[in-house]
Amino acid sequence: MNEDKSQPGIDSTPSPEELRMRVAATREELGETVEALAAKADVKARAQEKTTAVKQQVTEKTAQVGAQLRDKATSAAHAVQERTPEPVRAKAAAAGGQVRDKAVHVAELARDKAPEPVLEKAGQGMRAARANRVPLLAVGVIVALLMVRRSRRNR
Repeated sequence: MNEDKSQPGIDSTPSPEELRMRVAATREELGETVEALAAKADVKARAQEKTTAVKQQVTEKTAQVGAQLRDKATSAAHAVQERTPEPVRAKAAAAGGQVRDKAVHVAELARDKAPEPVLEKAGQGMRAARANRVPLLAVGVIVALLMVRRSRRNR
């Protein structure tokens, strides 16, 4: 019985080239395993990844809640406006105009007499108010309604 040594079998000895390929494959697998273990052992990098993920979640949730609040404030303002009788709305609009005129007058006086740091802080406040107009308008409408109701009760 003559055995053919060119085909690898169970009893055949691997060729040097085949051994080299096995060693290279084993080295590659070992390198991947070491990299995976190093990644698991890098607590600082894992903590930073988790922190980044949590920050992103908080940012998304904050934007979502802000949008919900704006929507609710808008719908509340519309509901109050729809339920308010026309004469009350007219009085509230007139009162709002008077308040606006007084505010402009007071602002001019304050601008003329206030020191620079106070003016700077006031400017920051105005920018914040402009950025949040809908909630401020809703609060203004509610305050105007409360003032009108209170004046009616005092009659």
